[in-house]
Amino acid sequence: MRCMAVSQLSVVLSVGDTTYLDYANILAKRDGYGPQGKGGNGLLLHSAMAVDPEQGHPLGLLWQKMWNRQHREQPPAEETPKQKKQRLAKARKAKQARAFEEKESYRWVEAMTTIEKQVDTSTRVIHVFDREGDIAEVFNQLKELRQSGVVVRAAHNRALEDDDPHRLWEKLETQPIVAYYDVELSETKKRKARTATLAVRFCPVHLQAPPRLGTDSHLPVYAVYANEVDCPEGAEPVSWMLLTSEPVTTVEMAKTILRWYGYRWRVEEYHKLLKSGCQVERYRLAAEGMKPLLGFLCVIAVDLLRLTYLKRTQPEISADKVLTPVQIEILKAKSSRLPKILTVSWAIEAIARLGGYLEHRRKTPIGIQVLWKGYAKLQDLLEGWQLASQT
Repeated sequence: MRCMAVSQLSVVLSVGDTTYLDYANILAKRDGYGPQGKGGNGLLLHSAMAVDPEQGHPLGLLWQKMWNRQHREQPPAEETPKQKKQRLAKARKAKQARAFEEKESYRWVEAMTTIEKQVDTSTRVIHVFDREGDIAEVFNQLKELRQSGVVVRAAHNRALEDDDPHRLWEKLETQPIVAYYDVELSETKKRKARTATLAVRFCPVHLQAPPRLGTDSHLPVYAVYANEVDCPEGAEPVSWMLLTSEPVTTVEMAKTILRWYGYRWRVEEYHKLLKSGCQVERYRLAAEGMKPLLGFLCVIAVDLLRLTYLKRTQPEISADKVLTPVQIEILKAKSSRLPKILTVSWAIEAIARLGGYLEHRRKTPIGIQVLWKGYAKLQDLLEGWQLASQT
């Protein structure tokens, strides 16, 4: 999705996350890939995805960045312990001296500044980050941006303004509980699906700016603190400390911030779809060929995510809201029977049939890999259709 497409909204969420793409099995042509984690070798992908702030529907990609880390130089074979200590100290000093723009953490600020330049001035963009995005530069950058805001899950128990003896967590724990908020937790490897009830507190805070920012001014934000009550035995209770640029002066706005943060999982679903559905890690190409391919697959993955959400929440809307006229004509040509009204639900089932989905098993949920195969087949048919129309 292009940034121009969100101009119809007065507010849009930009949910950000970084994922690792592992290509450790590529043994030749490894230039352009880099180390990651436990012996991995591959690329890093940061995505900023537009999400509707009311319903949480994925709308498309606003910005992406792909890069690889550099391999470290091998230490000398006969290095002494003293030499190793000196080498590591020198490396730490060089790392600390790097400009912020050269660090991986700059991607959070880079997304904010880049997207603001691209969206219409009538649209306010709220960036939603997990704890990895809790860096002072994110809050400091808001001073330079006119139509951007943030909701960030706090990772650090920060010091507050000079005359406040509390730190962030202690400050919020002194606030009264003003409401309770239910949030649906999906099933993961570590927990079962459940409804969690959160006790909500909020208040304005002024974060102390770290010395590296070179400013004595504080970073004014609002904090929303939500803790799960009556957590099931053996389960880990939910606890969110959210920092936001948006004024939180009412219970309703505090609940809105919690709802917006809950939509952050959309971008994680997108990365999961990219790996399990589009299977981006199974390709074996040199990095210079892999990156253009990933650009193509990333667009397909976000389209598929958008379609699956619409089928789940708005199955009866017209298919022309999500597909082009030519795509619809192709699906009609490949369908043996057509309903009176071509809906999103019909379109997704038609795409799935291209991928091998069996119509007599309609009660079986459509798998993401079947949907991906069908969408890829649709793109091939679309290209053939376009070539035929030019002859």
